[in-house]
This record gives sequence, C-alpha cells and structure tokens, in this order.
Amino acid sequence: MDEHESKTDPNTFEITRRTVIETGTTALLLTTLPRGALAAGPLDDTGPPPSPVTVELQINGRSHSLTLDPRTTLLDALREHLALTGSKKGCDHGQCGACTVLIEGRRINSCLTLAVMHDAESVTTIEGLAEGDNLHPLQAAFVEHDGFQCGYCTPGQICSSVAMLGEIKDGIPSHVSEDLNHIAFSDVEVRERMSGNICRCAAYPNIVAAIAEVAGQEAR
Repeated sequence: MDEHESKTDPNTFEITRRTVIETGTTALLLTTLPRGALAAGPLDDTGPPPSPVTVELQINGRSHSLTLDPRTTLLDALREHLALTGSKKGCDHGQCGACTVLIEGRRINSCLTLAVMHDAESVTTIEGLAEGDNLHPLQAAFVEHDGFQCGYCTPGQICSSVAMLGEIKDGIPSHVSEDLNHIAFSDVEVRERMSGNICRCAAYPNIVAAIAEVAGQEAR
C-alpha cells in the first residue's frame, strides 16, 4: 500500500485532539445521567392535565380565592393571577432571591414553592410592607442609603432584610455566628444571611448600611 492509499483508506481512524475531547465529554455526560434516564423514552405529555384546585391565599392582609393549576408556583400566582408584580422573576431557580416573600414572617423563594402549599397562610409581599404612604423603615433606609441601582432585586432584598432582622432578634444562628447563645448584629452576619439575594449592580455596601441603620447600629 503506497502513501497515497494509506491517507485515503476509509478504514483508517485518525485520532486528533478534538476527537479525544469530544469523546471524553460525551462519556462524562453519560456517566452522570441517572440509569433510568438512559433507558427512558420521551416524556408522555399526552395525558390530561391535573384538575384545578381552589386555594385561599392571605396576601398582605387580604383574602384571595384562586382556582389554579396545582403546579402553579406562588410567584406565578402573585404575578399572573393577582397582578402583584413587585416580586420579581429572576432566575426562576431559587438562586437570585429576587422573588423573596414572607410567609408567616419567614422568608421564602416564591419561585420554588407551590401556591397550594400555602392555603390560609399569611403571605407578605413588598407591596404589603408599607402602611399607606408611609414606607417601611427598611424601604426608607434603602432609599436613604441608595441601596439599589436598577432596582430589580430590591423587593426581594427588602423582604429578605425584614425576615433576616427577625432571625437575629429571635436568636437564630447563621453559619458565621460565633456565640450560639447570643447572636450579635454585625455586617458579617448581614452579609452571610443576605448571601442568597443577588445584586447584579453590586450595591452590597449600601444595602448593609441600610440594614444597619434600621437595626440601630453602625455597620462594621
């Protein structure tokens, strides 16, 4: 076989760097998939949708009766069914905190919970923090300290701040708490507890200052 024939022989397999990378990547992806996923066929979405359910939501002190698909998230119920658009849909995966609301005083990512799970529970959104024209102290502090730029994450930041100060007051420790018997306010505590709320404008120092003012302390 001459040199020309060896180069054009269809049975000849030439290993290149690209071949190695592509083969290795494919093998890695296959090994990380659940065994059931490899054997499963296409999802069967031809079945009937689930029957609608009625849920009574207590939003900002008012009762709302909604008939929803049971798969409706609390965030979509607020935004799409009640026109309460203050809670923002950011990542829709519970990673940015823009959708944070308060349920029975505790903060939660409303994109990760179903509306039907909170029947008759008290839900507070950013729209429910102010009393008429009087801003909540944290809302006023965010304005005073310029704790926002584009403002998209601000409703979630403020709702999270309200709950976070309640956690410190109730003595609930965080990952950075040094004394579990006495939870002291500090900017380290604030930054740790607010780490689930992302500000892409990076207004974090001003956010900490606003929270510290409401807590009655200097950020340090």
